[in-house]
Order: sequence, then C-alpha cells, then structure tokens
Amino acid sequence: MNFIRTEIEDVVIIEPKVHGDDRGYFVETFRADKLEEFLGYKISFCQDNESKSSKGVLRGLHYQLSPAAQTKLVRVIKGRVLDVAVDIRKGSPTFGKHVAVELTSENKRQLLVPRGFAHGFVVLEDDTVFAYKVDNYYSPENDRGIAFDDLDINIDWKIPHSELNLSAKDKVQPKLNEANDIFEYGVDYYA
Repeated sequence: MNFIRTEIEDVVIIEPKVHGDDRGYFVETFRADKLEEFLGYKISFCQDNESKSSKGVLRGLHYQLSPAAQTKLVRVIKGRVLDVAVDIRKGSPTFGKHVAVELTSENKRQLLVPRGFAHGFVVLEDDTVFAYKVDNYYSPENDRGIAFDDLDINIDWKIPHSELNLSAKDKVQPKLNEANDIFEYGVDYYA
C-alpha cells in the first residue's frame, strides 16, 4: 500500500496494490498494521457502512462530536465520487481548508478522514456504491454538519448546484463560521 499525505497532512490518500490478470484482480483494501505504522497511532474500526447513490447526490458535510467523533476510511466499490474532507479544528493552520479527491472503482484509491474533519462526497456516476469504515459508532445526538456551499470553504463539487440532490438535513446545515459545535486544534480526540 502506498500512503500519500495531502496538502492537509492529517488527511491521507491510500493507494492499494492491485494484482490483476485475465481472471480479474485481487486487492488488500485494509491493513491495520501498515496504516498504524504510517500514522504513528492506533485506529480501531468498529463499523462498516455502504451507500448506493445516483449521479448528483451530495452527502455531507458531516461529522460527529466527541465522545463519538469518527475517523473514516472511505472508498468506492462501483462508480465515481468526489470525496471531500474539511478541517474544522478551530485554531488549526488549515482551519476551513479542504482536500478533494476523486475516488473511483478503477483507481481503487481510499481517503482517510481523521477526527476533527467534516466529510462529504458528491456522486459523479449513476449507481455508485460507496463504502467506509468508522472508528466510533453512529451517534444521532452527536451528529452535526456544515453547509456544502459555504463560500468561505469554496468547494468545487464538479456538478452545478442546480443539479445536486441533497437530503432535507443537508440543505439547512450552518456555515462553518456559524457552527457552534466544532473541534479545537491540539486536542487529542483519540485519547
């Protein structure tokens, strides 16, 4: 596996090695030992999630507060998405900045989105299947979000806003500067 730090160093692209021949392919999609060696800390994933969506569906930007904050390891099984991680750690040198990475069933890339980041994705191809691991269980009382169209974050979703399909919840999320519940930079949310 190849681990690549992005312009926000805590967000990591993972490129697994694909072994293919005329019969198909084999790929290790997760290795705790290699990931933890690269990161320098332990992650214990406890829940796997999967969604299927049509082109234009935008899910996000979501996060959970402590004590239910989540690290996510995301990938596409079928189709294509633009996956986005936004630094929402107040005081961070990259606060309000984002990383956007195209994940596809062909490139097999994954994105590690650590605690302290909001996460979202837009589907670029019909019938896309998106899967992710989390290291904390879903907690409705700790569920929060940030507006996908916050101009201060300025994400290019690659699809015109008029063609996006959002949940009722995601249409009314606050802008980052209006969000009351975000993270503090320098706090160890893994302790």
